[in-house]
Amino acid sequence: MNTKDQSIKVRGVPVEIVRKNIKNLHLGVYPPSGRVRIAAPLRLSDDAVRLAVTTRLGWIRRQQAKFNGQERQSERQMVSGESHYVRGRRYRLDIVEDDASRPISLRNNARLEVPIRLGTSRLDRDIVLQKWYRQQLRNQLPPLIAKWELRIGVKVAECRIKKMKTRWGSCNAAARRIWLNLELAKKRPSSLEYILVHEMVHLLERHHNDRFKNYMDRVMPQWRLYREELNRSPLAHENWSY
Repeated sequence: MNTKDQSIKVRGVPVEIVRKNIKNLHLGVYPPSGRVRIAAPLRLSDDAVRLAVTTRLGWIRRQQAKFNGQERQSERQMVSGESHYVRGRRYRLDIVEDDASRPISLRNNARLEVPIRLGTSRLDRDIVLQKWYRQQLRNQLPPLIAKWELRIGVKVAECRIKKMKTRWGSCNAAARRIWLNLELAKKRPSSLEYILVHEMVHLLERHHNDRFKNYMDRVMPQWRLYREELNRSPLAHENWSY
């Protein structure tokens, strides 16, 4: 797919334009700062793109205001006493520098206990915790995929987990492969399920059009509520940067 990138300003709003060999224009506003990005057909003139932005300036600014008001955690230092999230619940981190052979555990619905070797660096502590988050997410996925394959009527060939900077999930419809953001291990189970269903529906419809929304309404009528809950949840310091 041929692409061409450029940037413009529309009434003081910076807009990133990515021109592609596609049929329709797609406009998005992304956290954390409300970056505006347009994917535009190669044939569309600059004036037409500018007009599309101008007509949606009100919506763009409302989205940017939401992101500016969204709660964010400060950068995690991986020391005891910090707050960390697991499945939407906040836990107090408890670093135990004595026995790295014991697994990470949740204690009394209040503490996230991370056993490590004495002298382990902040970076290595974070790597240990990220591996644990990844395994937690992997454990949740098989029954969820099986459940929604039946309800949606699709088959997922593969579901992978990775850190993403701008998306909660993505999919390759041709390969029937889904990618989920590792951060979803920290979110509510309903948020994980919503993103999984969202990507699985994309196996039927690539775009966020009326057909896609109709599919979502049919299989998960409360999906808009789950989307709002996810959008209101705290963002991590290191995520959604560009």
